[in-house]
Amino acid sequence: MKKLLAIMLAVVVVFCFAACGENAANNYAANNTEYFIGGTGPLTGDASSYGISVQNGAKLAVEKINANGGLNGVNFKFDIKDDQAAADKASTAYDQLFEAGMQISFGSVTSGSCEAFAAKAASDNLFFMTPSASADICIAEPNAFRVCFGDPDQGILAAQELTANFTKIGAIYDESDTYSSGIYEAFDAKMKELNVEYTTKTFNAENKLDFSTQVEALKDCDVIFLPIYYTEAGLIAKAAVAKGCDAVLFGCDGLDGVAGQIDETVTNTIKYITPFDVNSADANVAEFVSAYEAAYGVKPDQFAADGYDVVMAIYEAMKAAGVNDVTIDPDTLCETVKATITADTFSYNGVTGAMTWDASGAATKVPVIIELNK
Repeated sequence: MKKLLAIMLAVVVVFCFAACGENAANNYAANNTEYFIGGTGPLTGDASSYGISVQNGAKLAVEKINANGGLNGVNFKFDIKDDQAAADKASTAYDQLFEAGMQISFGSVTSGSCEAFAAKAASDNLFFMTPSASADICIAEPNAFRVCFGDPDQGILAAQELTANFTKIGAIYDESDTYSSGIYEAFDAKMKELNVEYTTKTFNAENKLDFSTQVEALKDCDVIFLPIYYTEAGLIAKAAVAKGCDAVLFGCDGLDGVAGQIDETVTNTIKYITPFDVNSADANVAEFVSAYEAAYGVKPDQFAADGYDVVMAIYEAMKAAGVNDVTIDPDTLCETVKATITADTFSYNGVTGAMTWDASGAATKVPVIIELNK
């Protein structure tokens, strides 16, 4: 009898755990009263400019959506966790957000963090659209999308632009960084295809404070390609002054923020690829810039615009898909939004341009090359 009771008790316990697990899976967002958009980004550390800008732009979008009645009368809430641009922190933050009821996401801000975030999101089939993680690996899974340009796109465009306008070309990239090396590899492949020779110098995470050696080697170049982040770009610009290097410094979207790293002593022309022109006369851009300045006291950069667009694009896709259940689980929401956003009938006209998506997760949009107004 004791053995029988023990067996029956064990069966009941197993059944209860199974039922609880099933309940948790099926009613993941049952307590949600708002649609929950979450993600991670560097709010502290060297790359914090990116994360704070994305946070500010995304918050502005959520406030606008909610002020206009949300989605069928239901508001959105937004939460960004600080990952310090570190993959392990992004992974931990994903777990925290998911347990808190995140239903859809903007992924992570930087590529290295987003790769870790994407691995978690893929296992849960949670839809995310990153504002700025440009490495191809970040959108390798069917649930992953982005609004920014991909690394290969920027590398190819840079090669075409530089070979059309300059003769002696140099490049400096971070061989330890996913973003930097990804763009450089596409640039290098295109330069070989164009049969144009150029000189490359590298650095890594352990050696990124003094660029005098790299700049000295490239000081006679007409242009130096910098597929890197703004912090290192600022140091390179100052090294160029010290070495008497007058080369044009040409980068990608990671250079947005470099203005805050230099002063009037830097005389080099600085240009970079971006999807966002803060001085655009476009009505959508002008309205966004005005609202951003009113909220934060400064003009928005490209990452703020990306953060704004990613939330608005998610909202527009959910609205077009007819989502009308605040307790919808991430898996169902992912499949619903994915089908809508990749349809030929869907497009989004944002402050970083008009864009469409296909099953690859990449956004099709037109880039802008701007010159930094120092």
